[in-house]
Amino acid sequence: MEYVVPPACQATVPVEGTAARFPVHRIYCVGRNFAEHAREMGAEPSRGSPVFFTKPADAVVTEGSDVPYPPATRELHHEVELVVALGRDAGGEVPVDRALELVFGYGVGLDLTRRDLQAGAKERRLPWDTAKAFDASAPVSALVPTSACGHPRGQRLWLEVNGSLRQQAPLSDMVFSVPEVLHALSGLFLLRAGDLVFMGTPAGVAALHPGDHLRAGIDGLATLETRIAAPAR
Repeated sequence: MEYVVPPACQATVPVEGTAARFPVHRIYCVGRNFAEHAREMGAEPSRGSPVFFTKPADAVVTEGSDVPYPPATRELHHEVELVVALGRDAGGEVPVDRALELVFGYGVGLDLTRRDLQAGAKERRLPWDTAKAFDASAPVSALVPTSACGHPRGQRLWLEVNGSLRQQAPLSDMVFSVPEVLHALSGLFLLRAGDLVFMGTPAGVAALHPGDHLRAGIDGLATLETRIAAPAR
């Protein structure tokens, strides 16, 4: 096949314990999925419908690579999250009781956010794209297949910055469970094998600075380490 420009490289994530790679199709993110975080952002949690936004597939950062401090912000914030990796196409809307059949595995990730841009967008009732969907905004750990870890329930999700604990909560604190989120997403999008779903963050989000070292994890499941580097030139 002839291309008018060279095709971009496929974004991939390592799979724990193997040499295989997980090809990323799309990245979906759930907002306001921990009640205390919703409140710290000025919103009241609701069991109505999940709030979704997206990031580009090539926003993933893997294997401990540094994250350059992004342009156009003075408030880069961390949000640690459970990451769900889909290994099957949905083929339409998926019932809640069948949704876990789509899951290939799990990891831990960071939804990095340009908070000042998000606040400005909220104030003007504009989309959040510039605040969420920027380069290197989705660091993620190696994925652990469900055959090795099952389906996480109440494990502790946590983040340390420079050795100090910033965020932590049990996964059972999520407003919407993994099956509920996948059901809702499948009614809006055609879910595909290769999709990643970031499941929302606990309270405690705060600013990051060049030189900060981040260590994130889900107890008994996965860990992720990365560093905020100087802005790319």
